Parts: sequence; structure tokens; C-alpha cells
Amino acid sequence: MNEELYQWLIKLRRQIHEYPEPAFKEYRTSEVILKALDQLGIQGRRIAETGVIAELGASRKPVVALRADMDALSVEEKTGLPFSSKHRGLMHACGHDGHMAIAVGTAALLKEDPPPGRVIFIFQPAEEGGGGAKRIIEEGGLKDVDMIFGGHIDLHFRTGTVAIRRYTDTAYTDALEIEIIGRGGHAARPHETVDAIVVGSLFVSALQSIVSRTVDPLNPTVISIGTFQAGTVYNAIADRAHLTGTIRCTDEETRKIVHEKIRKMASSFGSIYDAHIDVKIHDGYPPVINHPDAFMLARGVAERIRGEENFIQLYLPSLGGEDFSFYLQRVPGAFVRFGALNERHEFQPPHSSLFDFDEEVIRVGAIYFSELIREAIRFLGK
Repeated sequence: MNEELYQWLIKLRRQIHEYPEPAFKEYRTSEVILKALDQLGIQGRRIAETGVIAELGASRKPVVALRADMDALSVEEKTGLPFSSKHRGLMHACGHDGHMAIAVGTAALLKEDPPPGRVIFIFQPAEEGGGGAKRIIEEGGLKDVDMIFGGHIDLHFRTGTVAIRRYTDTAYTDALEIEIIGRGGHAARPHETVDAIVVGSLFVSALQSIVSRTVDPLNPTVISIGTFQAGTVYNAIADRAHLTGTIRCTDEETRKIVHEKIRKMASSFGSIYDAHIDVKIHDGYPPVINHPDAFMLARGVAERIRGEENFIQLYLPSLGGEDFSFYLQRVPGAFVRFGALNERHEFQPPHSSLFDFDEEVIRVGAIYFSELIREAIRFLGK
């Protein structure tokens, strides 16, 4: 990649970072992407309301797709960067700005020397909980696609490394909603009440025994409660409590067991404490499961262009979630991770208000994906 293209991609990333937009409201972002593609001589169009789709090599076969996510998070940025978010309460705190720059860079490299197949570039809205991938699929974004790839910037690894899991990459991301209905009263007369806060606190603690005493300890599972809302004044016992959280499992059988145990525990606690406990479990994203052929292609390209020392095979799944999983339920593909940690960019977890990354990852990712797409087209065309 020449320096002129690299600097253009950095400028593009910073422009996107400066004006973050939430799920299905990426109007300005999509305009920036369409303009960048137009500068490359690639025509794009809108899809899934605020997404963008474009292609090289129309009507050719085989067809390989590359996906980049677009949406920002409801996070107030505290990085102090000169291109910090100008939209209060919104921030690209998960690297999606970099993912878009990588995808545009991949398009630029493939445009210079088109491969003997068709390449579809998917700029997807609403990855952060909005399920934008489903909209892309519903509107025909995967039509004719034989294989798909996606990636994520990851500060767990140093810049220049490429990390991939062979099979299961992420977890189910089910959402948990709990309503506890007790009987309120005066704080000085607790015996006349059913304290929703006490019942809720005991229930939260008991939930952890499902993981520690029901699930195989070698099978990663998490139940986390993120919110607990109850009460209005200091001297009254709350009659209601509302809790929300998430359940993360990596296989369907464990998921069924955990769901059933939560519901049974709610029924038992309700009987013991004379409270009503209503549990709702909302389906989240399914796990990302990398296809064996796509994994081998992704690994081979990583070792060839980055060197074996810069390839990391990950053996344990992440309990994070990714709606890239919906694509992989339809076509083979793989999801890879690009290291972006160096001495100037200390580790910050994704979704942190201090999240930033080494922009060299844009060059690494674009070169990698352009080579991976070429290799996938060769493989599929045999």
C-alpha cells in the first residue's frame, strides 16, 4: 500500500470518528462511505436504510463478500484526541471507524488489480444490538455470495498480528429481564412487607450457582446482571424491583439448561418469599462459528503475508457477541481479529470512553483482506 492511500484512509477514519452515529441513524457515515467509494470509481448504493453495498466484477463468479460495521456507541468520549467525537454522548468506542477504513482500503487495493471473481463490500448498520446483519440479509445483501469475511480491531493483541478461532468464536447474547413484585410498606415494619430488594438481591446471588454448580466448568458460561432498579425513598420498603442482564453460552444445549434453571429458580424463590418473579429471556445474537475452509484460508494468508510469528490461533471462544453470526448461518466464512496495540496505545477495553487504536492496523487489515479475498476466489473457482 502506498503512503498516499494509507494517509487517505487515516483521514477517512478520523472523519468518521469525529461524527459518530448510532444504529440505523448512520446517514452522514453512509454518505462519507459512498463518496469514498466514488473516488475509487466504485459505485455503491444504500441498503438496510443506512447501510451501503458495493461490488467489483459484476456478474462474475465466484462471489466473496467483506463486511464492515458502521454504528457508534452511546459513550461520552474522553480520549482527548484532536478528532474526538463532536456528537455529545456518542463515540466510536469499538473500532467500527477503523473497520470501515479497512474495508475501503481493501476495495482500493482490489480495484487496482481486480481478481477473477466478484467482490461485494457490505457496510452494515446497527451491529451493536440492532441486528443490522439480518436487515442486510432480508434485503438481498447475501444474494449469490459464496463466502464472506469480517474482522474486528482488538487491543488484546499487538499491531501486526492476526488472530483467528478455528470454530466457535463468540457466544449467544441472550438478554435477561426480571420483574420482582413484592409488597411495600414502612421500613420500620418489614414483617408486614415482602421486600423486593431483599428478594432480588438473594436471587442475583443464587443465579451464580447455576454457572458454578449446573454447567460443566469447561464450558464457558456467564450470567451477569447489569441493572437493578427498585425503591423511591429511604424509609419505605420497595414493592417492586426491575433487573436486567445477559446470558452468555457457546452451545445450544447449555443455553437450554441455563434458561430452564433460571425460570425454575424464579418460581422457587417466588414461593419461598411470597413474591411474584417474572422472567423474560429475549433471544440475542447466535454465536459466530467460523467455517473450516474459510478458517484455513484465513490462517494461510495470515501466515504467508504476516509470518507465522504474527499469526495467533485462539482456542477459547469469546463470550462477546457479533451479528456477523447471521451471515455465517447462510454462507461459509470467517471472522478475524487484528491486533492494534503498541507502546503509544495502551490497552483499553472495547466500549471504553478511552478506546483508541494504532492506525497502522488499517494498512495491515486492508492488505490482509485484499489477499484473503483473492485467495478465497482462487479456492472457490477450482
